Amino acid sequence: MNHNEILSSIALTQCEGIGLITAKNLVQAMGSATEVFAHKHELRKLLGLSPSLMRALEATEPFRLAERELEFAEKHSIKCLTFNDEEYPSRLRQCADAPIVLFYKGSTDLNNLHVVSMVGTRKASDYGRQFCKDFISDLASRCPNVLVVSGLAYGIDIESHRQALSCGLPTVAVLAHGLDRIYPAVHRRTAIDMLEHGGLLTEFLSSTPPDRHNFVSRNRIVAGMSDATIVVESAAKGGSLITADLALDYDRSCYAVPGRLIDPLSAGCNKLIVQNKAMLLRGVDDFLIDMNWQSLPPTPPREGIQRSLFPDMSDEEKLVLDILNTQGDMQINTLVIKANIPVNRMNVLLFELEMKGMVRAMVGGMYRSLFNQ
Repeated sequence: MNHNEILSSIALTQCEGIGLITAKNLVQAMGSATEVFAHKHELRKLLGLSPSLMRALEATEPFRLAERELEFAEKHSIKCLTFNDEEYPSRLRQCADAPIVLFYKGSTDLNNLHVVSMVGTRKASDYGRQFCKDFISDLASRCPNVLVVSGLAYGIDIESHRQALSCGLPTVAVLAHGLDRIYPAVHRRTAIDMLEHGGLLTEFLSSTPPDRHNFVSRNRIVAGMSDATIVVESAAKGGSLITADLALDYDRSCYAVPGRLIDPLSAGCNKLIVQNKAMLLRGVDDFLIDMNWQSLPPTPPREGIQRSLFPDMSDEEKLVLDILNTQGDMQINTLVIKANIPVNRMNVLLFELEMKGMVRAMVGGMYRSLFNQ
């Protein structure tokens, strides 16, 4: 993304009186934030902007703040993802109140094939923490191409992040402040670990403190960038219930973990289920079936598998398997090119390898090797 678009996008967020929805509408109307400022006088005729909004677009202070923020981002290797950037979370882009710029520091794809957010109370019980551990562990073994999103807060949030890391799943924390700090500070070690196996994401400029209202704003990003939101534990009132309502508003799936009727930390989840705002979540199997996410069957470890167990493998099958082993999951058309094998023959080879338990068909014509060299 070019420098001018990043600068203009940040500046637009700092224009007085221009909120999230208006900013997004302006960018969509003109095609980019750069064009919004370049043709601001035409906007008054096209969109009927008020004089106050026109004055906001003509102010110089937003660009001064944007220059300072861009300098901070470049110094600390932070990506500025503008609304039309390919790396911008595509699911979030569909939301009416999506931010026009995000600040991201991390290593994972925010447009992962599957994205699930796990949220809940800051005062998690042993029951809630254990559910996080069991669910994410099962999810990692059954559907390993999942990105886990949460908010780095105490309780369910941090438990979800840490369990994802321990199971080898990427995990992203959406922050309610700028990337010049970590809140709460005691989670700094986990946040640093996430930079290599996930990342930190925010819409807020550096120097923005973790004020109370920022957390509500943060919740919409957690819900908006995910396919599904899971509420693990929640009292009768709380931020997790707001996230659940946002997920419903965005037409995303919402799940809640049931608890005892007398347990105050399950009151919110039970309420979501009773009101049909969330589906009752018992475990990974039900979740994967309901989400229609293709999953690996629960199988014993494959340690010790040797090629000698498959003496009837042809040279072509070995070639396909070697490509998948060395280069990872691959779409069938790419395999055809890499192996220089006609597509009709490739279909036969992949079917035979699948029958032998050597590869698995994934969503979108992708194939994965199940054989560890």
